[in-house]
Order: sequence, then structure tokens, then C-alpha cells
Amino acid sequence: MGKGFNKDFLWGAASAAHQIEGAYLEDGKEMGIWDSFAQKPGYIAHGENGNIACDHYHRYKEDVAIMKELGLKSYRFSVSWPRVIPKGYGTVNEKGLQFYVDLVDELLDAGIEPMVTLFHWNLPTAAYELGGWENPEIVKWFEQYADVVSKALRGKVKYWITFNEPQLFIGAGLTSGAYAPFERKSTESLMKISKNFFLAHGKAVRKIRKNCDNAKIGMAPTGEVVIPEKAESECIEKARKKTFSMTKEGFTSSIAWWSDPVFTGVFPQEAKTYFSEILPEFTEEERRIITEPLDFYGFNIYQGGGEPDIPGGYDRYSYQGSPKTAMEWNVTPEVMYWCCKFLYERYGKPVMITENGMANYDWIALDGKVHDPNRIDFIHRYILSLKEAVKEGIPVLGYQYWSILDNYEWINGYDKRFGLVYVDYWTQKRTVKDSAYWYKEVIASNGEIL
Repeated sequence: MGKGFNKDFLWGAASAAHQIEGAYLEDGKEMGIWDSFAQKPGYIAHGENGNIACDHYHRYKEDVAIMKELGLKSYRFSVSWPRVIPKGYGTVNEKGLQFYVDLVDELLDAGIEPMVTLFHWNLPTAAYELGGWENPEIVKWFEQYADVVSKALRGKVKYWITFNEPQLFIGAGLTSGAYAPFERKSTESLMKISKNFFLAHGKAVRKIRKNCDNAKIGMAPTGEVVIPEKAESECIEKARKKTFSMTKEGFTSSIAWWSDPVFTGVFPQEAKTYFSEILPEFTEEERRIITEPLDFYGFNIYQGGGEPDIPGGYDRYSYQGSPKTAMEWNVTPEVMYWCCKFLYERYGKPVMITENGMANYDWIALDGKVHDPNRIDFIHRYILSLKEAVKEGIPVLGYQYWSILDNYEWINGYDKRFGLVYVDYWTQKRTVKDSAYWYKEVIASNGEIL
């Protein structure tokens, strides 16, 4: 049994390129699907877009200085594919690539461990117009992209993440049509898309391994983790089974669909039952590619669920008047412990919390500060739950708060503020919130003050 967080624990914060960078057609960058669909009416709240966002492209030095002031040990960010390879394939945009070299150098100078995510949803529009994830050529395109970025950052970046949340860019983007590119693909198409995803992931891992000595590689899925009703074996097993289950209609939102093939080489049993006739087949070489060994399991976790046991479809965590964030997400700190436990026991890899945080109703007070006690309480509760997993001996590498800055929240536009740092979108002025100063003390004590 451990006592607390390892001395090398990666306390950090996270962001995504499209949500903070702005400079959307600057220095050779071309359109991604989130740029393109934001120009069409009806897709994004209030008709907003990420054209300027937090202007991080021009203000990254100021932002890294804030991270240093807060004592962050790590910073997880994503690279913009349409900035680095504007069409998604072919010609590399050296100016776009240089931005990430400069950002990483700035982080290293500040003593902050860079953690690079290759794909956080903004697929180059030109690649999308050629079929996107349904086109088998995307495996080669993504392999080239991974090769270019990992060569540029080798010797500088240790932690790599191939994909962020396939449950959303495929599950919501291509299954339910809720996110860009707002499509509803057939089950047969989703099988092809899934196979291309797995191969693209594996090929990217190979390129990173080849180009970067001592790389630590993972991916960052999400998904619903069910909290046991009681800490009794029967309840725990029931919750575990539900956590890794899937429905025939909603298989692309499940944890097991995207994780089992990568970590075990086989699809979950339910998938074989539902889709026996059309389940993707892999040659032996393809299977070796998709199961390229990973070093950690990254997981984005905000809320958990329970078994519906209250009339009306409610459960113990979601009912009228239950604690919720500004996103209407459940406040369920216990889920942090259970996600680490379930994921480690199933996949056998150290866990990295790659996103956790809350949207709050923040504003600058009369004293010029941003007081966000609810966020402090939220983070405190979730990290205490994470600490229970660590004490139990589950290897947890780090915690990345989402997000470092208030930013462009996809289809919600700028309504939702997740940041440790308040951004005035009219002036781009940054104001460090109370929660950030509190988090600074947590980091300085390595979690011992909790």
C-alpha cells in the first residue's frame, strides 16, 4: 500500500489546439473540419468559431509563464494537423511545425514536461473531403503526420498521446452527428472507420518509437464509468461489467470497443455477438500493428454514473437537484478511484488522468479577481479520490486538469468556462483564478495538503 503520490507525479493542465490557438489561417495553416463547419449556420452556439479563440498562437510565451508561476510539472497540449500538414497529407508547413518546436522549447525552459497529443478532433478539411476516416489512405496520412511531428520534437518530448477520445470524434462526430463533421454513418461504414483508426494509431506508435528514444506513449479515450452502489464484491462486479459493456447502437461510445483491440488484440465479446458478420478482420501483421505496446492508459474523466434505480430513469448521481457543473455534468468524485481501478485491472497499464475538470460560472469580481470556490471543491474531491487509488497501489502517472485556459468549447462556443485562468475574450487579458492558486499549493506539496 502506498502513502501518496510519487515524487515524479505529473501534476499538470491540458488544452487542445483548436480550442486555444486561434491564428486559424495564419502562416500556412489551412482549414480543419471544425473551422469549416463553424462557417456554416446552425452548428455552433451563437455562430461562434475558433478563429481567434485565446490567441495562444501569439501569446504562448505569456501562457507558459503563467504555467511556470503555478508550478505545473507538465502540460498536455495537442498539435493542429491542418497547421502542420495543411491538406492532411503531402506538403509539410514548416512555419506551422516551428510553432510547436518553439512552444516545447519554452516549456522545457520553464521546467515543464511537454505532453503531446497528435489528434484532438480537427481533421484537415481537405482530407475529410477525400473521405476522411472512411478512406483507408488516412492510415498513411496519419503515419506521415506522426513521423513529421515526432522527428521535429525528438529529444524534447517524452510523453506522447496518439488520439483524444475516439468516443467523441467518431462516436459523436460520425455516429450520432452531434459533433463535426455532424454525420450519421452506417454500421458498415463505422466498421471501416474503426479499422482505419486502429491501424493509424498503431502506425503512429511505430513512428514515434522509431524517432524518439525513451518515448512514453498512450492514447486518451473516455467513456462512462459506473460507480458501484456499495463497496461489496457483487456490486463492484456489476459496475465493472456495466463500465465495459456496449450496446449494439452505441458501440462507438464504449470504452471496450476502442481499448480492447489496442491492448488485447481482440474485440470485446459483445461486439462479436452483435457484429459477427461485419466485424473488421485483421491480418497477423495488422494485428501486430494495432497492438503495438503502449506505456500508459490515458483517460479523460469528468463524471460517473450509477445503475438507474430511481423512477424516471434517474440514478443516485443524476436526479433533479443533484450536484452538477455548468455543463450539467454530475459531480461524482468517487469515479476517479473506480476508473483507475477498473482500467488498470483490465488493461494492466499505468493510468494517466489526461483530463478532469469542471465548467463553472466565472466572472471577474469587484476586487479584480476570479473567485471560484466550487471549482476548488470539485478538484479537491476528485484528487482525494485519485489519492485513494494511488494509496491502493494502482500506478497513476499524473493528473492533467482541464483546462489551463477558458477556451472555445466546441459546439458550445464560448459559453462554458473550464479554465484555471480566466480569459477576457474581448481583450485576451488573462486573470489567474483562485482555483489556480489553490492548485499551485497542491502541486508544491505533492498533494500532501489534501
